[in-house]
Amino acid sequence: MMAEPHLPARILVVDDHRTNRLILGQMLHKKGYQVDDATNGREALQKIEAGKYDMVLLDVVMPEMDGYQVLETLKKDPQLRFIPVIMISSVGEIESVVKCISMGAEDYLQKPFNKVLLNARVSASLEKKWWRDKEQKYLEQIDRERQRADELLHVILPAGVVQELKATNMVRPRRYEDVAVLFCDIVSFTSYCDKNPPEKVVAHLQDLVKRFEQLAIRYSIQKIKTIGDAFMAVGGLLEKIENPVYNCVLLGQDMIKATAEVEPHWRVRVGIHRGSVIAGIIGDQQYLFDVWGDTVNTAQRVEHSAAENAVYVSKSAWETIKDMCPGTSAGLIELKGKGKIEIFNVSFQECSGPHYE
Repeated sequence: MMAEPHLPARILVVDDHRTNRLILGQMLHKKGYQVDDATNGREALQKIEAGKYDMVLLDVVMPEMDGYQVLETLKKDPQLRFIPVIMISSVGEIESVVKCISMGAEDYLQKPFNKVLLNARVSASLEKKWWRDKEQKYLEQIDRERQRADELLHVILPAGVVQELKATNMVRPRRYEDVAVLFCDIVSFTSYCDKNPPEKVVAHLQDLVKRFEQLAIRYSIQKIKTIGDAFMAVGGLLEKIENPVYNCVLLGQDMIKATAEVEPHWRVRVGIHRGSVIAGIIGDQQYLFDVWGDTVNTAQRVEHSAAENAVYVSKSAWETIKDMCPGTSAGLIELKGKGKIEIFNVSFQECSGPHYE
């Protein structure tokens, strides 16, 4: 008996003798199965392709298309090959039955039909099919979950990091040279939060961050994370570009424009610095790909010193774009442990160099 009900199973009886079809049909109907019949192999295949059957009882010797041909066709079809087939044979056709079993038939029945044997073999074959179908559903569910997990990994981590993680089950921390780090921060965001409902605040912030992400992709800049209302990104880390600072400047200018275009028309500050960083994954239950180092700290301080709706860059960053973008010195800023460094305000006039989308 099957572990779980599989009724009413739908069974196709294929035999060119009407008496055999009637006998088998009556026996199977009494067990609660839905029974259909076909008089030859060609008709059987048409019905199988048009409908969904749980089992086929198939005679070996038939006109037009015999049981061998039907069985071979079924087993070659990826959609039909797992339908269990029980061969119908006469006493003198055992060699034919053996051949059919080797071709993939599930079992066989001899004429005249024994009711007890018929019920036992049909029930056993249906149970095997039921377990196979259940296994297939589990495998499909596992595959969907695996795909979903892969999609989530690509949302959380850069593509190159995901590939290394899947290949080695880890991501080795590395130091990267000549990386541009960008910070973009919303002006007076805290006071805006205090004066507006959470749904409104999150909806507006979500809309803006989505635009920032799309812009970052346009300029081959990798978003690292959002920290409250601050957007952090890097250029030249996992994807090499000719001038990471230049691409970050163009991104920063477009971020300012995008912020002004959407509700609630916030103002932002953008700061950029270049240098070496360490990058790797932190966390076990929740992965975070992050970057660390003096370059990150300096970029954040440059952003804190920037004027509203302006892109400020450190002197070392300015040196890489001064022949491509107009700008003016914004003076010196004090950096903890480093003394004073000069920063530059990059003009919104059109820069001359390519940005490598």
